[in-house]
Amino acid sequence: METNWAIDNLQTIRTLMERSALYRRALAPIMILAGSIGIAAGVTGWLCRIESNRGFVCLWVVTAIISLAGALLLMRRQALKDSEPFWSPPTRRVCQALLPAFFVGLVMACLILIFSSRAGGEGIQLVLVILWVLFYGCAVHAAGFFMPRGIRWLGWIFIIVGCVLLSSLSCGGHWVDHLQPNMLMGGIFGGLHLAYGIYLHFTEQKTPNA
Repeated sequence: METNWAIDNLQTIRTLMERSALYRRALAPIMILAGSIGIAAGVTGWLCRIESNRGFVCLWVVTAIISLAGALLLMRRQALKDSEPFWSPPTRRVCQALLPAFFVGLVMACLILIFSSRAGGEGIQLVLVILWVLFYGCAVHAAGFFMPRGIRWLGWIFIIVGCVLLSSLSCGGHWVDHLQPNMLMGGIFGGLHLAYGIYLHFTEQKTPNA
């Protein structure tokens, strides 16, 4: 039993290594899509003056759901194009790595929805943004062990940005208090995903053998 388990895991790891270039190519449109959706959501929240805690959480939970749905559709299309199963063992490994941090982020959002008042509370929203950024960075870094190396760097960038914001907030940095939460979310999540997607797109063109 243990031998079969080890063989299955070794085969999964081998498959992940062999498909590294494929995953890198598939990531570019996913990152560009997620970045575009994130920036659009940030601008929408700012223009529509979505300032209540519940409105803020609902906006970004819906944004996350749309981004995940779009990513899954792109992944499915890529799998069909390459005549490969969509829910393959490598895909399951990536999802398992992402799930814990995503689950904690969802729990925090639900707690805000349940216990928060309808009044504006940019302080709570800013703390939630920082926690989301930190947990997302950890999730991406964990998934990076089953994907191209660059994704781990993206995870570290999220973690560093979250730590800088958290340190500034803890030390009483006044510039943090003036940040609009929706624009901050759009800038961090939308901007970083879009930048990474563009980077993957252009570097992929330069490496046709990848």
